[in-house]
Amino acid sequence: MYNYLINKDKKLAVIGLGYVGLPIALAFAKKIKVIGFDINSERVELMKQGIDPSKELESSAFEACDIEFTADLEKLREANFFVVAVPTPIDSHNIPDLKPLLSASRTVAKVLKTGDYVVFESTVYPGCTEDDCLPILEELSGLKGRVDFKIGYSPERINPGDKERTIEKIIKVVAGCGAESLEEIAKTYELIIEAGVHRAASIKVAEAAKVIENTQRDLNIALMNELSLIFDLMDIDTYDVLAAAGTKWNFLKFFPGLVGGHCIGVDPYYLTYKAQQMGYNPQVILSGRRINDGMSDHVAKKTVQFLIKNDKSPKKSKVLVMGVTFKENVADIRNSKVADVVNALKEYMVNVDITDIHADSDEVHHEYGFKLTENIGNEYDAVIVAVAHDEYKQLSADYFRSIMKENPILIDLKNLYGNFNNTEIERWSL
Repeated sequence: MYNYLINKDKKLAVIGLGYVGLPIALAFAKKIKVIGFDINSERVELMKQGIDPSKELESSAFEACDIEFTADLEKLREANFFVVAVPTPIDSHNIPDLKPLLSASRTVAKVLKTGDYVVFESTVYPGCTEDDCLPILEELSGLKGRVDFKIGYSPERINPGDKERTIEKIIKVVAGCGAESLEEIAKTYELIIEAGVHRAASIKVAEAAKVIENTQRDLNIALMNELSLIFDLMDIDTYDVLAAAGTKWNFLKFFPGLVGGHCIGVDPYYLTYKAQQMGYNPQVILSGRRINDGMSDHVAKKTVQFLIKNDKSPKKSKVLVMGVTFKENVADIRNSKVADVVNALKEYMVNVDITDIHADSDEVHHEYGFKLTENIGNEYDAVIVAVAHDEYKQLSADYFRSIMKENPILIDLKNLYGNFNNTEIERWSL
């Protein structure tokens, strides 16, 4: 397969052209022939014009690429190597939602041919590729997996907003259904991955590696969040403590904060779901999840407490929330825990304005039911800076005083304004 691809005798197709799929497709398209497939025809039309609907890639990323964007299933029949990169979210009960993944598997199955390769990049629990996706491929294609066609798994490591660690510079884990498929898949990814490829022992090993990467981060941040809860009761500045502890050579530098997005706040539930299916009830992982998922309510509660402390009635108060994306310097609002802060404040009957220089107001309204304010006023009782966008880091104490009434309150979740302590602004950070 590898030789056919590099000689451009066969094509590679990427199924799903979001934050993960599009960078992969464009990277491959600089080396081999690629078909970029997405079921959203509007997104496809934008990509044909060299526009990334996710606002992550510049138009220059589309240059010198041998790629055809399409929403036409028939076009996929021209491909022989399929990369599936669709979302794998969780539902309202924190149960893995495999509908996009299984739908993509059915799409590929309809065009699958003898000798083809199918590699999944979506985050899943160990066993999902072989136990859930493979049967669909076999049933709808009439072919036998591992014999008539090969499958593999290579977990995505795309970091939205990171312009330094781009796809080419991050080591890629790959796995196949046998020695031959592993080598063919590895060589194919080595075409675009400058940092190198790690050949995993099995598909299940690669799946497990992906979910624990983010589970580890989730637990470390949960520890920081729990420490911030404890230190808040003691009236100790968490960041001062972390600065002191961080002088030890083996102290890991994590910080408290809201844990949203499509990875850290989601992936652990894929592992715990599978563990519970196997009869084991995870304790440490779920405990960390409970702490992190509870931080939005904690922030809202502290904000209301500061309002009351300053003789401001919550019902008559107006709060500005700055930043609604799940992390700094991106437009991605998926699984944003800032939205939970907003909803919690509204439950306290607080009037809330929300602003974000990167997010799209219509997308926010579609996802969370509220729009972004177009004009920031000057009569806020408190301001919550929830996301560390670079533009927010430059704001001065004078700016915040100019948009707030007397007894201004600044909820500085990312500790951006530690030098505001003597500026007549009451500041609180996690």
